[in-house]
Amino acid sequence: MQLRGKSLLGGLASGEGSSAFRAVDPFDRTDLDPLFCEATDEEIDRAVELAEESFDSYRRKTPDEKAAFLEQVAEEIEILGDRLTGRANAETGLPQARLVAERGRTTSQLRLFAEVVREGSWVDARIDRAVPDRKPVPKPDLRRMLVPLGPVVVFGASNFPLAFSVAGGDTASALAAGCPVVAKAHPAHPGTSELVARAVQRALRKTAMPDGLFSLIQATRPEASIRLVQHPLTRAVGFTGSLRAGRALYDAAAARRDPIPVYAEMGSINPVFLLPRALAEEGKTIAEGLLQSVTLGVGQFCTNPGLVVGLAGEALNRFLIHLGELVAESKPGTMLHSGILSAYESGVQRFKETPGVSVIAECAAKPNPEKTEAGAFLFATDAATFLEKDFLSEEVFGPSTLVVQCESSEEIRQIARHLEGNLTASLHATEEDLEGAEDLIGILERKVGRLVLNGFPTGVEVCPAMHHGGPYPATTDSRSTSVGTAAIVRFARPVCYQDFPDTALPVELRGK
Repeated sequence: MQLRGKSLLGGLASGEGSSAFRAVDPFDRTDLDPLFCEATDEEIDRAVELAEESFDSYRRKTPDEKAAFLEQVAEEIEILGDRLTGRANAETGLPQARLVAERGRTTSQLRLFAEVVREGSWVDARIDRAVPDRKPVPKPDLRRMLVPLGPVVVFGASNFPLAFSVAGGDTASALAAGCPVVAKAHPAHPGTSELVARAVQRALRKTAMPDGLFSLIQATRPEASIRLVQHPLTRAVGFTGSLRAGRALYDAAAARRDPIPVYAEMGSINPVFLLPRALAEEGKTIAEGLLQSVTLGVGQFCTNPGLVVGLAGEALNRFLIHLGELVAESKPGTMLHSGILSAYESGVQRFKETPGVSVIAECAAKPNPEKTEAGAFLFATDAATFLEKDFLSEEVFGPSTLVVQCESSEEIRQIARHLEGNLTASLHATEEDLEGAEDLIGILERKVGRLVLNGFPTGVEVCPAMHHGGPYPATTDSRSTSVGTAAIVRFARPVCYQDFPDTALPVELRGK
C-alpha cells in the first residue's frame, strides 16, 4: 500500500496545498518519503462540512450498525499488519513490541465501544410517566436520554501514534456516541496516520456508512488546528498533548461565538508519596519499580512519575542511593522527535541550575544526539525549595524524577496541598501507614483523578471503571475521562421529551 501524502476528505484523497512536509526518522534524523501536502483552509472547511452532512444519517443508524462499523475498523487496522507497525517505528522510534501492543489496545478499544453501543445503557434513558389526575396540576410524561453532539475534531498524540491518535480512544468514543470525526494527524507520524485513516475509510465502505463520517487533515501550521476548533460546525474537541497546545485550543474554543467543549489531556507530574513504614520495609523494591516507571518509553507517558515525596532520614537515604545506582546503570533511549528531546533537555538543565536542587544521579552512558537519545536523571531537593519555586512542580516530559525530602508529615501534606491538578497520585504504604494518612488522602482526592496504592501510575487499564483525567492543568475538565467506556459521554448531551407519543420518540425511550 503506497502512501499518498494527502489529506483524506470523506472517501477521497485531497492535496491542494502548495506547501509540504516530511516525517523524520528519530533514529538517524533522516527524512522519510513521501512528501505530505499541507491542508488548505478550504480543505479543512470541507472536511468539517462533510462531517456535518453525514451526521443525521449516521446518528440514525441502529446500534448494531454502528457497532459493526467500529468492529470493521478494528479488523481493517489488523489487516495492515507489519506495514503499520513498521511505519510507526520509523516515524516515532518506538519499539516494534510496544507498537504491536499499542495496536492491540487500539483495536480492543474499538471493539469495547462496539459492545457499549450494542448494550445501549450508556444513553442513560430515564422515563417519568404522566400522572394526568395528579392534583393540583397534572404531571406530564417526561423522557430523557443522551444524544450525540455533532462533528468532533480529534487531535493525534505524539506519544501514542495508534491508541491516542487517528482511530484511538477519542475517535472510537466519538463514533460510538454517534458523532462524525475529523482527525488532525500529528505531524510527527503522518504516514502512520494515513495508513490508519485509510483503514477507517475501507470500513466505511464495507459497512455502507456515509463517506463524510470520517476525514483526516494533514497539517503542521498552528492556524490549521485553530481553524478546525473554530469552525462553526465543530461541536467538540478531543486532544492529548502539551499544556501550551491544549490551552491554545481551549482558548480558541472559548473565544467562539458559541463556545464548545475541549476535552484536553495536558501536563501531569503524577506524584508518588512514600510513607514511612513502607519506605523502611520495601524501599529497595519501590526504587526498582519506580525506575521502571520513570524510564518506560523513555519517560514519554502522560502518567510518568516526575515527583517523589518522602520523610528525610536513613530509609529515604538508602532509597536514594539504590535508585541513583539504577539510574546510572540505565540506558539512553530514542525520543519521539527532536522537539520533545529539546524540551526535555531544557527542563533538565533548568533543574541543574536551580539552587537547592541536587543531581543525585544520571544515566552513565552518554546519549547520542544523532539518534535523538535522552538519558535518565534523578534530582533531589527539600520542601522549602520545592514550595518556593513553582516550576519544580511543572512537567518535564521525559525520563527524570525529583525527590522532595521532607522534615515532617506536615511538610508532606504541604507539598500535596501545593500541587496543581494531576492525572494520578501514588502512595506506598502499609496498613499501619494508611491509618494515619486520612488527611493526605483527602488532599490528594481533590488533586487527581486516580489514586494508586503500592503501585505506579504507568499502565492505564481500558475498562468501565477507569478514570483518566484530573483537575487543571492535567485536563480541561476533571469530570471527564479519555480512557474507558465513560469516555463516550463527552460527546453527547441530554435531551428531554415531554408528552411525545411513542411513535415519535427515540427507540430507547419508547414503551408505556
